[in-house]
Amino acid sequence: MENDSHTLLVPIDFNEQSMFAMERSYVLAPFLKLNIVLLYVYEETGISASLISPEVVSKKIHKKLDVLASVAQKKSGMQVTTVVKKGKVYSQIIATSKEVNASFILMGTNNSSENIRMDKNSIGSNTLKVIRQSSVPVITINGKKISRFVHNILLPLDLTKETRQKVTYAIDVAKSFGAGITVISVLWSKKDKDTRDELTQQLKQVQWFIEDSKIRCTSELIETSGGERMLAPRILKYVEEKGNIDLIMVMTQQENKLVEFFLGSAAQSIIRMSQVAVMSITPDEVGNEQLIF
Repeated sequence: MENDSHTLLVPIDFNEQSMFAMERSYVLAPFLKLNIVLLYVYEETGISASLISPEVVSKKIHKKLDVLASVAQKKSGMQVTTVVKKGKVYSQIIATSKEVNASFILMGTNNSSENIRMDKNSIGSNTLKVIRQSSVPVITINGKKISRFVHNILLPLDLTKETRQKVTYAIDVAKSFGAGITVISVLWSKKDKDTRDELTQQLKQVQWFIEDSKIRCTSELIETSGGERMLAPRILKYVEEKGNIDLIMVMTQQENKLVEFFLGSAAQSIIRMSQVAVMSITPDEVGNEQLIF
């Protein structure tokens, strides 16, 4: 896989969670052979906008970013550049990802650049808009633990036409890291024998397909009660029980004959509450040659 002309875009606002995301880039970028772009977006709002000139603001931001870039370049061993933009945070992140030919956007969640105030487990409006509108995968970092990246990928699957695309993309990601894949499906109606049989058969087929690509793989059908609302909690409980999952892959748009899944309430819950990284991808971009490493 070649990525020489591609980059890893890391939006920075100098607050805690975005700094954790930047620290993750030290490991992620070398694995994927991606140079790093640090992006700061500032919005001119309120009385302070009329008191401080844009030139002064830009100079201060560039100076702080340059310090971070120096550290990131030393620790990652990759080239690190900085970009400062003015405007709406989410729209500038999307625009910059295209300008710098980003393969991924790596974001910390729950930072002060979000435009809405929510509880500590909330996914803010800017993050949500970037995930929904990005044409490249978005990796969100909510937890604070900086660990290996990535050893095991969790791939939740359902009965949709995008499943094959998602599996193919997961294989590409796994190969780039030398990672294994754990495939799961969630059954919340124990009496639904037809769905159980269909999910079980799909899991077997997916595991064979992944293993045929020389990727270590396990698969499991897990059960829960309480219907759709328990889907995300059950997946996150599974991640906690396994203890060796480093990345969860979700689809941002999906039509499921069992449940309207991603990017609905279940996916948002996974993104905002997961203590491991979450990669959000859209069905249309899966298989796009520009996004394959």
